[in-house]
Amino acid sequence: MAEGGDKPTIKRRVTAADVAEMAGVSQPTVSRALSGSPLITDATRARVEEAARSLGYLVDKRASRLRRGDTGIIAVVVFSRQGAGFRSTNPMTYALLGATCAAAAARGMETLVSFQSEPGHFFGQYVRQGEADAMIAIGTRENEAAWINLEESGAASDPHAFWGEDVLPDNAEGARLVVEHMLARGRRRIAFIGAQEGHRQFCERQAGYEAAISAAGLEPRVIPVEISQDRHAQGVAAIRSLLAERGGCDAVFASCDAIAIGAIGELQAQNVSVPDDLAVAGFDGLGIAEQIVPQLTTVATDVGMAGEMLVARAMGGDGARALRVPVSLRTGGST
Repeated sequence: MAEGGDKPTIKRRVTAADVAEMAGVSQPTVSRALSGSPLITDATRARVEEAARSLGYLVDKRASRLRRGDTGIIAVVVFSRQGAGFRSTNPMTYALLGATCAAAAARGMETLVSFQSEPGHFFGQYVRQGEADAMIAIGTRENEAAWINLEESGAASDPHAFWGEDVLPDNAEGARLVVEHMLARGRRRIAFIGAQEGHRQFCERQAGYEAAISAAGLEPRVIPVEISQDRHAQGVAAIRSLLAERGGCDAVFASCDAIAIGAIGELQAQNVSVPDDLAVAGFDGLGIAEQIVPQLTTVATDVGMAGEMLVARAMGGDGARALRVPVSLRTGGST
């Protein structure tokens, strides 16, 4: 407390009016000068900026954007499995989330992130309620109720980008790269793990695999997965089914890295050598694929570019066609 019982001095927040007084201009001139308006001369802008710096004035960017009719925010909805929540989220989805946030930041925008998994808690009307300028949705396609709610809520009529619909990897090209790689290493009985009706990306990868196998004069062999299981468990179950059947194979192409990693774990548990007895490849290019032993051969999606494409599409660019993210083959010891 101050001497003589005086009340302590409370430092109040500096306002645009304070800046205007110091710079000798009106408050609207301060707003225009600090927002970059071409109506303000360089000399006046410099005087206002100097006054703002000396006073420690910070522009309320959100309020400024709202006055212009935009928020500077992109909402990113991440769908997870029902009953499992965010802990079930695929590593590829987290990679996409990071890339999307980085791409938004590069545009000077912020991201509002919402993890959703349970009916009754779905929400997608961020644009209509003025909370965001656009919305991006990523995550599992197995939570069908979440995607249906998104469509029914009208969110698809607002500025948006949905991973797997508006932006997705070049799945057919990735499948071709894997099959040709396996063939070059002498593999002739190559199976596909991860067939899943209604999952566009997995269906495209399966179709690409079948086309490449047929072009080589071989017979495709497709092993479906149980939708109720997580990806790792799907890989385990698929290998158990495969090993129990007659007429085995010498290579498997999994529709995603998580399934491939589950497959390798089960093969090792059953003393099946990878790649000597059975070669394994995946799709996504996850960082964890480089950490397992043997290192996983995988189709790497350019995740950074995927984030940029999602933001660009959500903000109204690139027309109505689906954007394809480039892919490349990253070879490891598993093949």
